[in-house]
Amino acid sequence: MTSKSAAAAARATVYGYPRQGPNRELKKAVEGYWKGRVTADALRGTAAELRAANWRQLAAAGIHEVPTGDFSLYDHVLDTSVMVGAVPERHREAVAADPLDGYFAMARGTQDVAPLEMTKWFDTNYHYLVAELGPDTAFAADSGKQVAELREALALGLSARPVLVGPVTYLLLAKPAPGVAADFDPLTLLDRLLPVYAEVLADLRAAGAAWVQLDEPALVQDRTPAELNAAARAYRELGGLADRPQLLVASYFDRLGEALPVLANAPVEGLALDFTGAGAGNLDALAEVGGLPGKRLVAGVVDGRNIWVNDLGKSLTTLGTLLGFADRVDVAPSCSLLHVPLDTAPERDIDPQILRWLAFARQKTAEVLTLARGLADGTDTIATELAANRADLASRAGSALTRDPAVRDRTAAVTEADSRRSHAYPDRAAAQRTRLGLPLLPVTTIGSFPQTGALRAARADLRAGRLDAAGYEDRVRAEIQEVVTFQEKAGLDVLVHGEAERNDMVQYFAEQLTGYLATQHGWVQSYGTRYVRPPILAGDISRPAPMTVRWTEYAQSLTGRPVKGMLTGPVTMLAWSFVRDDQPRADTARQVALALRDEVCDLEASGSAVIQVDEPALRETLPLRTGDREAYLAWATETFRLTTSGVRPDTQIHTHMCYAEFGDIVQAIDDLDADVISLEAARSHMQVARELAAHGYPREAGPGVYDIHSPRVPSAEEAASLLRKGLKAIPAERLWVNPDCGLKTRGWPETRASLESLVSAARTVRGELSSS
Repeated sequence: MTSKSAAAAARATVYGYPRQGPNRELKKAVEGYWKGRVTADALRGTAAELRAANWRQLAAAGIHEVPTGDFSLYDHVLDTSVMVGAVPERHREAVAADPLDGYFAMARGTQDVAPLEMTKWFDTNYHYLVAELGPDTAFAADSGKQVAELREALALGLSARPVLVGPVTYLLLAKPAPGVAADFDPLTLLDRLLPVYAEVLADLRAAGAAWVQLDEPALVQDRTPAELNAAARAYRELGGLADRPQLLVASYFDRLGEALPVLANAPVEGLALDFTGAGAGNLDALAEVGGLPGKRLVAGVVDGRNIWVNDLGKSLTTLGTLLGFADRVDVAPSCSLLHVPLDTAPERDIDPQILRWLAFARQKTAEVLTLARGLADGTDTIATELAANRADLASRAGSALTRDPAVRDRTAAVTEADSRRSHAYPDRAAAQRTRLGLPLLPVTTIGSFPQTGALRAARADLRAGRLDAAGYEDRVRAEIQEVVTFQEKAGLDVLVHGEAERNDMVQYFAEQLTGYLATQHGWVQSYGTRYVRPPILAGDISRPAPMTVRWTEYAQSLTGRPVKGMLTGPVTMLAWSFVRDDQPRADTARQVALALRDEVCDLEASGSAVIQVDEPALRETLPLRTGDREAYLAWATETFRLTTSGVRPDTQIHTHMCYAEFGDIVQAIDDLDADVISLEAARSHMQVARELAAHGYPREAGPGVYDIHSPRVPSAEEAASLLRKGLKAIPAERLWVNPDCGLKTRGWPETRASLESLVSAARTVRGELSSS
């Protein structure tokens, strides 16, 4: 039993909620607006309906305080840039002419104006738009969105808490604007930014906000004394305002560490802390600082990033301990529920017993409510829920799905030699040059080509039974033939088959491996209107049969040029899945690596001279605390090498990474021992090429010269200019020419024009090199 005097105030809340709607209504409305089929008013109306539906559902379930301001048409960090007036100079005219079109221009760019850079939100697969700031940045408050959404919730009779990206995190995530010195520190703008936040807070209070949540996840990372002092100054100033709501400063994804005493001593009314996973260390840290007397503690005890049911008994124990640390303890998920699907109820293809192991946003909300009730009223009041939860946990632990002795025996037999190539890179490079005979600055793509309407229709018809397997495969062959023919005609040097048969770069493989579960409705936002359905890695992994060989063989039969075999690497297979939490991730990664190793060897045996194993999530999964990184990078790079080291020296191994801060992992990129790596570089103006050069990276690299997340078609001269920048860092004999990422989301007209620009640029620069 809990103490009624200590726990009576316990309530349930959430930090944020999935935005897309049960049938991705937001995606359809936004993309319809871009295509001119949906009016601005209709788009705003759909967004308002989705917000209201979310709030009503949360309130009806029992959530005391619904979040507002977390809803976004594209990205919440971009919304923050608009809120503080940090619009880049090149976008100001568009924003002034039409704020909605200008907003999307910042996100996606136009043919004439480049978008903001995009990168990963901490160690998640959500992408945010990076603010561009400089010493001349002039902030100005625009609280219109935040105030309007608060008023919408209040008009429904709900208690609401606006959610804002905190000022310190906003500046720590920003970058110097183009033309600003690379060593400019956006945090120096804090004193200029705080009055803008003060104005927004005053506007929200005037609109009826009792509390405002300021998210400061950047403070869970290692921070310098100067950065911690800036955080202390920020909340001393904001907390000292006379005209403001009560402030809840939220952190998540890890433990606060050195920032905890800073926030504990700040004149704010509440802190929200993560007590799951790496954030579990917050429990001991709270005891060390003497708790949070006089403050509200929002305890994130339900994992907001994974989909396994909560261990309610364990969480109640944590909550019981926390009662002694604060005046009021409320219960919440560990972070916004943006990172999980909406609801398990529509899933019809997962065994009902297994479905009980899973908790999406609505189920996590129910868990939070159960825990809050047990904390406030005693565990006897939730005895039925606790018994059902114990049964679900036992069912999962004892399931044959989770343990395959043959897989475990094979994994246990792996030796260090299994993750090393038989020859050093210089010998491999010589053998590969002889075998492939490629020109200087070879042109290739990352792998996927546009998924046409005809292909998507064929896939839908196959699922619905309107098309048989033979008819579907004929459609796939036709798409592959078109892709190969275009690449040959355009002049690319190393071709791809285009991945017409693949629905998603992780899901496609997950559906062919044992141990994975697939959802039908488990959509999660990756960026903007890009939603993915992460598979669920539930048990031990093996590969019953080849997965890609026949399609790669077919593509190779159509051309004399090399066609890359294309796979997704073990770290990305974990990172872009909801991964099992009942064993170390390193063990799971080795299982996946061995399954993929079999595929790599089969591709080589079928004649593939070039095989690409993508690891775009290597940086994304990097622990937020530097002290935790060495162990992670050791197993992450080892499992990549385990996947790729069973091939001959003249087989060229490629890998690919995109939309991350690569400077933190250059040594790990080197440790992969791939022969060629392609990386995103267009939006960051070849920054990664400079980072590779500074490290002394010895192998071949293709920093991207075509930003595929924008509808812009780069000119040949634009691509050539980026290539020349790349050549300042990487010698011509080791430089490749390629886009930033796969082309699946682009249309054929822009793809054709863009790749023709790349080929033209490569020929131009080759000519310059030969004449110099």
